[in-house]
Amino acid sequence: MTGGDNVLDVRDSNPPLTLIAMQFFIAMFVFDTWQYFVHRYMHLNKFLYRNFHSWHHRLAAPYAFGAQYNHPIDGILTETVAGALAFFISGMSAKTSIFFFSFATIKGIDDHCGLMLPWNPFHLLFGNNTAYHEIHHQLSGSKCNFAQPFFVTWDKILGTYVPYKLEKRDGGGYEARIAKLACN
Repeated sequence: MTGGDNVLDVRDSNPPLTLIAMQFFIAMFVFDTWQYFVHRYMHLNKFLYRNFHSWHHRLAAPYAFGAQYNHPIDGILTETVAGALAFFISGMSAKTSIFFFSFATIKGIDDHCGLMLPWNPFHLLFGNNTAYHEIHHQLSGSKCNFAQPFFVTWDKILGTYVPYKLEKRDGGGYEARIAKLACN
């Protein structure tokens, strides 16, 4: 606050936790919205997919740091622009943004790790998780499950949501399988 103003500066170095939570949620919504539509378009546009986004899908079986494996143009259009929009629209401070972008990066890496662990807080809190994203990386799922990294809302609203089931593997562990193919 400055002088006699009764207005809270949203770039204040010590904003209230309720403001930080609201900014986080707004940033998550903006980040998800931008990434869903750009990611989906990268799959539907043959030129963009072939020349840029296919780099990321060279990894048929996702692994943790494969989340960050993409063409620089894809990274700028999908990640950097989403991050900039999320930062500016939410009004978060630089300090809050450090936590938000660290959280988003860790979440993206977790989504590509290939391990669906029952105690993982990301898997408990978000429908967009390792198994959900693994369906997207399977050949039959490449036109589905575009949402990343937090919610599956846009997939459900726009009919690109495909549920999964976990099946036991003979050698141990589980494998994500499409439960019912709904989109093509």
